[in-house]
Amino acid sequence: MIIGVSACLLGENCKYNGGNNYSERLHEFLKGHSVVPICPEVMGGLPTPRDPAEIIDGEVRQKNGRSVDEAFRKGARAALKKVKDAGAEMVILQSRSPSCGVNEIYDGSFTGRRVKGKGVFARLLEEEGIRAVDVEDI
Repeated sequence: MIIGVSACLLGENCKYNGGNNYSERLHEFLKGHSVVPICPEVMGGLPTPRDPAEIIDGEVRQKNGRSVDEAFRKGARAALKKVKDAGAEMVILQSRSPSCGVNEIYDGSFTGRRVKGKGVFARLLEEEGIRAVDVEDI
């Protein structure tokens, strides 16, 4: 099976704070599968590290109020194209991310509160009928 995976989960230092979210459990799960790493935020032209961002009233904004919505949407489109071109049957994403959150995202208050919702890329996958899985559900 071909599986798209958030690059941070594979150990790539592309997270907003310059780190990663490497998952040993995911690493074991992926054995025997073809993996397509993606980071929609980097693919949208955002630097690493970068200021944290959350979805506020449908728009991705940084804590200082600056909109980064277009970069998030551009990256989501590029990541979608990459997984579709590769023939990925499913995509495993990082929890709570404004790009990759599958089940929940932060509420936009930058206080760590979570709400049900999807990140920009996760929503795009859903619209395209591609199965998105939260890494916490692996």
